[in-house]
Amino acid sequence: MRADRLFSIVLLLQSHRLLTARSLARRLEVSERTIHRDMEALSGAGIPVVAERGTGGGWSLLGEYRTNLTGLNEAEVQSLFVIKSSRLLADLKLEKASEGALLKLLAALPSVYRRGAEQARQRIYVDVAGWNRAEETVPLLHTLQEAIWQERRVHMTYERGEGCEASERLVDPLGLVAKGSVWYFVAAVEGGEVRSYRVSRVSRAELLDEPCARPADFDLASFWEQSAAKFRAHLPSYQARVRVRREVVHRMPFAGRFARIEHTGSPDEDGWIEVSLRFDVEEMACEYALGFGTQLEVLEPATLREKVIAAARGVVNFYERSASGGSFPEDE
Repeated sequence: MRADRLFSIVLLLQSHRLLTARSLARRLEVSERTIHRDMEALSGAGIPVVAERGTGGGWSLLGEYRTNLTGLNEAEVQSLFVIKSSRLLADLKLEKASEGALLKLLAALPSVYRRGAEQARQRIYVDVAGWNRAEETVPLLHTLQEAIWQERRVHMTYERGEGCEASERLVDPLGLVAKGSVWYFVAAVEGGEVRSYRVSRVSRAELLDEPCARPADFDLASFWEQSAAKFRAHLPSYQARVRVRREVVHRMPFAGRFARIEHTGSPDEDGWIEVSLRFDVEEMACEYALGFGTQLEVLEPATLREKVIAAARGVVNFYERSASGGSFPEDE
């Protein structure tokens, strides 16, 4: 295990000119103290690792040192051949390049690893698209991608949403993130604040003849994880406790897009099961409960129970008036 980690440190320092002990520790999931011990071991083995002190410092390889070690174990080979999403690769115009690279890698592999690589290609496929989500058009994705590769600033027009005026932004591009099948453009605005923009809402993008300013310690994956965690923490939350008939429990995860099951109890002697649910808002909880009719009863909160009862009475009154040919409130 330690030998693999030491090898990984050398490859990381080869790929990145300078990395802090904290960054290495985070990537390799160990403590900073362990990284310092590993650096001593590498130095003792003749690998020229050097530490640069102070602000902007870190660990690096001396001069133009490069290792010729390129060995991959079987699991690493298989991970490379797991089929990536063809949709996302096509968005980036990398679908053919990816296929060509895998074919070249397969041809270069020792015969002992080829069978495992082929099995990974044929037995695992990643599809990031949802069943019911409409596909978004991202005509400017390639332009933003070019800005990232060329490290050039971008002047863009961003549509913030229905009912909001479009805004003009001058940004330093930092990366692209695919969340499911939705693309986000991560960029820094004036002042250095990093924000994410939904690519489908970018209506105009112009690459400028100005180099972008990229923070030396910026890590795209870490930024996105922190940003997503912050977003989830601020999502609206509405808790409800219900009881449902045992035979419909299997339908509950699919009955409402915004319903999350947090706890399911055991059936009682009458075949009812208590379930704790979480929604964004009360209206969603009410619509969800009505969808199960008499097979679901709201227990808590009392206000939701009263709202479901009132809505159910409203439905009955609507159909009774319709059957009798009576007028409806909006007609009166």
